[in-house]
Amino acid sequence: MDAIRCRLTQSSSVGAAEDEEVGGAPRVEMSFVTSEEEEEAEPSSDITALVRRYHHGYKKAGLFLCVCVVIVFTTAFLLAYAVFGGRYHCSLVGGGEDEEQGGGAKPPAEGGAGLYLGELRLMMRRLLQDEDIHNTVSRVSRANHPPGSSDGTSLASEVLRRFRLLQMDHTWTESLYATLQFPHRSQRSSLWLVDSAGLISEQIPLNPSDYCPYSATGSTTGGVVYANYGRPEDFKWLESAGVSVVGFVVVMRVGGGVSFAEKVWLAERSGAGGALIYPDPADLPQDPRRLGLNPHTAVSEHVHLGSGDPFTPGFPSFNHTQFPPIQSSGLPLIPVLPISATVAAKLLSQLAGASCPPSWRGRLPYVRCVVGPEFSSGRRVTMSVHNVMTPVLLNNIFSSLEGRGEPDHYIILGAQRDSLGPGAVTSGVGTAILLELARTFSAMVKNGFSPRRSLLFVSWDAGDFGNVGATEWLEGYLSMLHLKAVAYFSLDQAIMGDDVLSAYTSPLLVDLLDAAIRQVEHPKHAGQSIYSQAEREGGSWRIIKPLFLNSGAYSFTAFAGVPAMELRFTEERAYPFINTPLDSASRLQEVLGGRLGVTGRSLGELVGEMVLRLAHNSILPLRITSYAHTVLQLSAQLNKHSAELQSRGLSPHWVFSARGDYSRAAETLQRAIEYSDLHNPTAARYYNTRIMRVEYYFLSQYVSVVETPFRHVIHGRGDLTLSALSEHLSLLTSDPERFDDKCFRRQLAFFTWTLQGAANALRGDVYSTHTLLHTTTH
Repeated sequence: MDAIRCRLTQSSSVGAAEDEEVGGAPRVEMSFVTSEEEEEAEPSSDITALVRRYHHGYKKAGLFLCVCVVIVFTTAFLLAYAVFGGRYHCSLVGGGEDEEQGGGAKPPAEGGAGLYLGELRLMMRRLLQDEDIHNTVSRVSRANHPPGSSDGTSLASEVLRRFRLLQMDHTWTESLYATLQFPHRSQRSSLWLVDSAGLISEQIPLNPSDYCPYSATGSTTGGVVYANYGRPEDFKWLESAGVSVVGFVVVMRVGGGVSFAEKVWLAERSGAGGALIYPDPADLPQDPRRLGLNPHTAVSEHVHLGSGDPFTPGFPSFNHTQFPPIQSSGLPLIPVLPISATVAAKLLSQLAGASCPPSWRGRLPYVRCVVGPEFSSGRRVTMSVHNVMTPVLLNNIFSSLEGRGEPDHYIILGAQRDSLGPGAVTSGVGTAILLELARTFSAMVKNGFSPRRSLLFVSWDAGDFGNVGATEWLEGYLSMLHLKAVAYFSLDQAIMGDDVLSAYTSPLLVDLLDAAIRQVEHPKHAGQSIYSQAEREGGSWRIIKPLFLNSGAYSFTAFAGVPAMELRFTEERAYPFINTPLDSASRLQEVLGGRLGVTGRSLGELVGEMVLRLAHNSILPLRITSYAHTVLQLSAQLNKHSAELQSRGLSPHWVFSARGDYSRAAETLQRAIEYSDLHNPTAARYYNTRIMRVEYYFLSQYVSVVETPFRHVIHGRGDLTLSALSEHLSLLTSDPERFDDKCFRRQLAFFTWTLQGAANALRGDVYSTHTLLHTTTH
């Protein structure tokens, strides 16, 4: 009988402190050999000999045999458990083994050190540290650090130094000039009450450092109209109530799911002459005794309806002086000022006019909820904005770990570094988690982790001005990103509480997130995974939210066609200090009850879990069928109005056909992947390349990137999007006279052809593509 050799190889654990900085983990190898000679010398075991010797004592022998079998079986089981224990890790909070592709039972990546996903997860958990996160947030937020300032430059140098200390494969900076706006050094913005003759009757004090970047400069005088949150429905209510805002100063509340830029754009479109934005106590707690916002504090935010340098829209600011001057259409044409709740109360308490709806009532003291536009005293408001545009040198800082299987495919993690104020939430937590993840993954590589794909860590500049640094980088590499970037994770404003998780994400990443939240412990509820806690509170589906304009992830998806996600822990009670001079590490730590490090570590582990899967799995775990379900909602809406559309000569048939083609193409690709040899690197790369491009296929090719930068038909902005199409379609019910047949036909064509193009591209081969084109011979 041939020798039987069983070789069991196990990677040593990497948790010990003395081994963390040593590259390469030692291996333990055990061999068990049984030769033919041994079998011939001892043809029977001791148990068998005992049975033969006592041929007539069957009962005793049988009992002894059973006992020995149990002992041998138990010994073998314990030995196997000891050897294979490192291979299978039952999640501490998930309650079960990873059953998805790339889980603990899957083979390791080629060229790696034999580490499985379960082992990598354990290693990452051991290496992530709470204390470093808290210390970095404190360091980043100890002073204001806007772009171009000495504190901003000092922080950039420190981040670069910390990246270099990690000794990753590549570390570098990319510098560019961008046009930013700051308050004028000698002329201050101001707010006055004037009498009917135009003479100043009272000057209202403002903090000179409070301003809205990219506001129009100049002065305006007029009555005041209260417009609640400044949402589309708020301006529609004013119009229906016969209250005009033309030429008046519109006062709006912070929040309502609408950014400052969107509020100002809607006010300007309605004809307003200026805008004032304030934090209402109903939205942001304002009792300093209970960790609230000071009522004399304003909230600042940029008002450019877009991202990036507004004077180089659609193309990068590298050497921007060589390009002809072009101004973004998203820059406001009216002056804007942020004001405190105290100033807002002074203005709104003097208003006369129609009563506002009950839902518009805030909690300003001594204020009756009326919409204006007249003051009871006959006075008016004059506002004056004095800001200046300044070219500023920006520095984006990069560090990367090179992949071993697909090194030209990048998983990108980024965070804003700058802040107009201390920025504990604005820039501190993101920078801290970014550096901690970079340190952790770097240590993992030294301890045996061999990522299949490259990891890129980026510290962005000028985030407070509309993600300028990140967007300019995207514009510079737009032609190749969809071929290189697997996904982007934004760490901006990631910690504003420790209770409720929100994920603003591309639908392609939903399955990845679902798997991750089952593995990570909730920072506030020990012993519970984020998933199980979400299920207790109404369902994990509540975590998923659409990308929004001011998100650090938005431009990656809506502009560049890269799947992106921004994660955020919050409280039911809003964090009141964001975008104010009070956003300090001490206040954030107080909000979290001293759990800043713990919460930051949980968020880091959650992002790390998703990065591990993207870097480790042979096939990228992206849900390529997700957009078919998104378009299904439009199909149902079109079907509801089918008769009315056909009476106008409009047919929804082509949308139904395009959606069907996309759904079939996605499902066909999914099946092809499932039945392929995924151990073949060539086949895996072929499928991954097709998966990576899915998001890019939804960027409309029928509009200019300069005129319509956010051209993603699902997440973008403009007439070409799914939301614009749905909104226009709803007019058939709400206001049929405003329905524009010609405009709707154009919208439908743009959307349909983009969807059909995505289906054709996903199908892959030209010879298997069947488009909607029909040739007619006349």
